[in-house]
Amino acid sequence: MASKYFPLTIVKYDAGAAVKANRIVKLSADDQVVHSTAAGADAHIGVTDRPAESGAAVDVALTGIVAVEFGAAVNRGAQVQSDADGKAAPAADGDRTVGIALETAAAGDIRPVLLSPGTV
Repeated sequence: MASKYFPLTIVKYDAGAAVKANRIVKLSADDQVVHSTAAGADAHIGVTDRPAESGAAVDVALTGIVAVEFGAAVNRGAQVQSDADGKAAPAADGDRTVGIALETAAAGDIRPVLLSPGTV
């Protein structure tokens, strides 16, 4: 079976804190990646592909179709943002988004998201 995940642009960053795999991240003030935690207010940059301890290098997908862990139910085609743990959640008006859910997901699922940062 062919993969449904196609990360296109991957950049290596240092983790500013421990990060988990398949989580939405943002840049900290010192240009390290940390989980996005302020829901719709964060400027999400991408998604991690694996876990990393604080100070370790971690690859972050900035573009493409990537595996993201969901923290809430989301319908296919909906724009997603980060919840308090860096998991995908439905975006609301005025939220900054990380991309579009390509499959319907429930909390705890890992499903494909087309990365396309923006604002709802």
